[in-house]
Amino acid sequence: MGTVIVGASVAGVRTAQALRMMGYTDPITLLGQEPHLPYDKPPLSKEMLDDDGAPVPLLTDTELAGLGLDLRLGTRAIGLDMARRQVRTEAGEVLDYGDLVIATGVNARELPGSAHLDGVHTLRTHDDATAVRAAMSTARHLVVIGGGFIGSEVAAAARRRGLTVEIVEPQQIPMAHLFGPEVAIELAQLHQLNGVVVHAGVGVAELLGSDHVTGVRLTDSRTLDTDLVVVGIGAVPATDWLAGSGLPLEDGVLCDEQLRVVGVEHVFAAGDVARWPSSFADGPVRIEHWTNANEHAAVVAAAILGQEAPRAQPPYVWSDQYGHRIQIAGTPRAGKPAVVTGSVADGTLVALFADEEQRTVGAVVFDDARTFMRARRAVGARTLVGQVDLGLAAAKEPVTGRSASQTQITRRSD
Repeated sequence: MGTVIVGASVAGVRTAQALRMMGYTDPITLLGQEPHLPYDKPPLSKEMLDDDGAPVPLLTDTELAGLGLDLRLGTRAIGLDMARRQVRTEAGEVLDYGDLVIATGVNARELPGSAHLDGVHTLRTHDDATAVRAAMSTARHLVVIGGGFIGSEVAAAARRRGLTVEIVEPQQIPMAHLFGPEVAIELAQLHQLNGVVVHAGVGVAELLGSDHVTGVRLTDSRTLDTDLVVVGIGAVPATDWLAGSGLPLEDGVLCDEQLRVVGVEHVFAAGDVARWPSSFADGPVRIEHWTNANEHAAVVAAAILGQEAPRAQPPYVWSDQYGHRIQIAGTPRAGKPAVVTGSVADGTLVALFADEEQRTVGAVVFDDARTFMRARRAVGARTLVGQVDLGLAAAKEPVTGRSASQTQITRRSD
């Protein structure tokens, strides 16, 4: 019966490749809900929003042909029967599997009450990016709801195109839940340095307009006039099609260390949808990183073939904003800033995060690939933070005492 992989983004495609590279010769069926050939997701909020932006294929035509896949695009899975080992599709097909890999990723969370308005977008797919890019070509003013990485990258792309941009973020400091206030303040300054106003500590009360969005009313009663809104308020695991299947669905699909779905034989999950006991976290986590999806592929393929899985690597994610690259390794929120040196303003920010035992659990590095590689190795080895050599003269200075009062973002006063 072979293997059925549901999801044709990076986790699904790389799993198919890993299986073939490890010698798997049985049939592989790959289902993709979108009609497009598999493409890379990170450029959607970056290069693809430029005038000449285009999707980046995950495979060349030659590579795709060499995999010998039964690739079914525009095919949506709607149900799973584990007793019969079958996947049902929206088209009425029933696909038998020997092993099943769930790689359906996540769906963008939408803002309630926005469905009836033109000019309001989320950004998760090829078609989303195409629509946002087209809207930017005629818009003059963008409001981004959410100050995370997707929202920040969209803001940067809009500034490249000359739009006036404002960000609305419910936290007092964007991304403080990930990095703590000391480092999050620095990252927020990048918006100010590029002419973007951040309204922090405030939410969205309603979107204005009858047919097309004309404004955003905030929970503090202010109104932001705009002709374009992009919502970047996170994502939810794409597991609706698994309702009633009997799988353990707890903020994703719950898996063991080999990404086998807990309590189920011959079913695996990979990528953003998989919640698993990463060696770099205290308990089961979902990690929405491109690199994580790539690494999951090798783990799943090894488990299917009964081979030894590769050693897990620290989580890694990057964000390109305003011509700069921010790189993050490990899990900064699992610790506290122990070393902070430099600043975003002069392009030298480096931060290391340590747990209660003073072992390095995370790092944030701005525009410095060499220093980042040293920091990432320290995270992987759980090096005592006092023993980390970043090659920087000031790298072992204590946290600099930056505080929320230093940020130039617009914040609620109550």
